[in-house]
Amino acid sequence: MATQKKRRAENVEGDFYVDSTCIDCDTCRWMAPKVFHRDRERSAVYHQPTNDTERNAALTALLSCPTASIGTVEPPSDIAEVQQKFPLPVAENVYHCGYHSKSSFGATSYFIERPEGNVLIDSPRFAAPLVKRLEELGGVRYLYLTHQDDVADHQKFRDRFGCDRILHGDDITDELRDVEIQLSGFDPIQFAPDLLIVPVPGHTRGHTVLLYRDRFLFAGDHLAWSPHLERLYAFPRHCWYSWDKQIDSMGKLTNYSFEWVLPGHGRRAHLDRETMARQLHECVEWMKEQ
Repeated sequence: MATQKKRRAENVEGDFYVDSTCIDCDTCRWMAPKVFHRDRERSAVYHQPTNDTERNAALTALLSCPTASIGTVEPPSDIAEVQQKFPLPVAENVYHCGYHSKSSFGATSYFIERPEGNVLIDSPRFAAPLVKRLEELGGVRYLYLTHQDDVADHQKFRDRFGCDRILHGDDITDELRDVEIQLSGFDPIQFAPDLLIVPVPGHTRGHTVLLYRDRFLFAGDHLAWSPHLERLYAFPRHCWYSWDKQIDSMGKLTNYSFEWVLPGHGRRAHLDRETMARQLHECVEWMKEQ
């Protein structure tokens, strides 16, 4: 839990604060940008919530912080009400799970509610309020793991829901050796009529992305939106396998049309298809120059 003894001096005075255990994962800053910002390579409160919208955003960030580095001076009496809002709607039947995990350095997890079986994309923390809400939404049929880094509490979700985990065989580790569905090869996999898995080696050898309904791209650590550059972006400093392979993989994605990029790390993007396609091509050309 966050403690006032560790409260960062960079916070403005008031109820909400960030303490020195922050790992600079960016979760709170994109979830509640009117409250949190980056100061000296960590997060801090620069504006105390002044209305219900800002307070709700701050509390969802508090609950999602992977290191429990956000606190309040006064215990929030409305925290249970905010817990009921998770998973948080993104668009249509796609949700942001919140409850980010420290073991995944705060990676974002998503949830798709679908009649054919719900899909959890990458693993959040196994937090009791979230697990209860997922049960109310019909449970989890598949736990799709984009790559080996963002698996967090995958085993606990498997044990609770009996879900089949999906991961490319090239990213199988000792911890992940019991994954039920181990993908192979580098050709696209039509897993279901509405679910296309595209292998995109680069960040890791077995990284894949999931395209849902030809509209939502769950990108893992392969692709994200940069608010500073105002364009799609890949992460050369965090490419653990091969940058050249990642460039090739990004080029492969230009064959597909989608409107959303929902990353594990970085900011999400929602653009019209034409703009998204242009941005993706520009991203590939930028990557070649690095």
